[in-house]
Amino acid sequence: MTTLSIVIPAYNEERGIAEIVQRVLAVREKLDKASVELVELLVVDDGSKDHTAQIIGEIEKTDPCVKLVRHPQNRGYGAALKTGFSTAQGELIGFLDADGTYPPEYFPELCQLAMQGNDLVIGSRMSGADSKMPVTRRIGNLFFAGLLSLLSHQNISDSASGMRVFRKDILETIYPLPDGLNLTPVMSARAVHEGIKMVEYPIPYSERIGRSKLSVVRDGSIFLRSIIWTVLSYNPVGVFGFFGLGGILITALVGVGLVVARLSGVTTIGAWGVAALFWALVSGIVGINIFALGLTSNYLVSLFNRRPIQSSFRGRKWLPPTLDRHFGWLGLVAVLLGLLVASVSLILGIRGWEVARIWLYLLGSAMFILMGVQLMIYWILMRVLEEISQRGNLIERDMLSVTIQSKN
Repeated sequence: MTTLSIVIPAYNEERGIAEIVQRVLAVREKLDKASVELVELLVVDDGSKDHTAQIIGEIEKTDPCVKLVRHPQNRGYGAALKTGFSTAQGELIGFLDADGTYPPEYFPELCQLAMQGNDLVIGSRMSGADSKMPVTRRIGNLFFAGLLSLLSHQNISDSASGMRVFRKDILETIYPLPDGLNLTPVMSARAVHEGIKMVEYPIPYSERIGRSKLSVVRDGSIFLRSIIWTVLSYNPVGVFGFFGLGGILITALVGVGLVVARLSGVTTIGAWGVAALFWALVSGIVGINIFALGLTSNYLVSLFNRRPIQSSFRGRKWLPPTLDRHFGWLGLVAVLLGLLVASVSLILGIRGWEVARIWLYLLGSAMFILMGVQLMIYWILMRVLEEISQRGNLIERDMLSVTIQSKN
């Protein structure tokens, strides 16, 4: 029979803690039928100033399954969960909030999915089950789930759900996790990038007992930063590449527009045309730098984590694996083209062409030269990082060949 530990983090939850504990204990019979043994219910009191700890202490005396773990002072939602995780003895670990919003009656279904080969099972409040979530939080959850789905390779409907079941042996893979309320979205982000098999199961969501401790603005901004920085620590080009290509696309569109205008007989540009040229120049240079920064950062992530270099977006190889290897000759061609256009423009200027006729060509040549130089700089940098990243493998290969030769 598979063993299960359930963790409930609690901070000033005296109004509802007894009810949620009793609801969890009442699920034991249903868990037994699913071949799951609830070995312990760990309530982690996170420095409560009310009677939360005393209430759990009384329940602990009557039911050996309930165990109270106390923090001397408040350390945060995530810290309380991690204390429970480190104490848990079960092969599976489940957790839910103490406010009565999540239904412990669904733990058997979550456990069954975990026993079917899934490493992490998330109770999704956004998958169609009855939900009484406030509109503002629903919008926020849709946004964060959509953002994580966009930046990763797996569709996620509820990235911040506070009811989950997972295999204890994945903790080493998904750690470190933060101490705050952002533990759940960070856990989701790490899971999808670590290749952990994750599945969602629809659950209902109820009104909480007592006043919510979550601030939509403050905690929402923390969730946003947490998801972005976690994704950047795995696959930076998935974020930087998107914005970098956007900047390059703007430059390309303006360039095409200028060519079309010239072919149509337009020889002068107005204020809007000048503004477009300005943004095209800025977008092109910034776009290439951001795009190349993403690829360079992926080399650094690969180097420090000793993993293959990623270049995916939503699970698809949207970048050729050797794209950065072409930066050198692309940069050289751009510089030479820029110098050629600049030289021709200067010659025409010496021969009497007015500045009004050649300034646009000079601007274009400057942009090509700057973009080309940036490409060559990043090509050199990435070749150095590639050499460093391969050093360990090359040493191992050479040492192995020496060993084989000595044996022969």
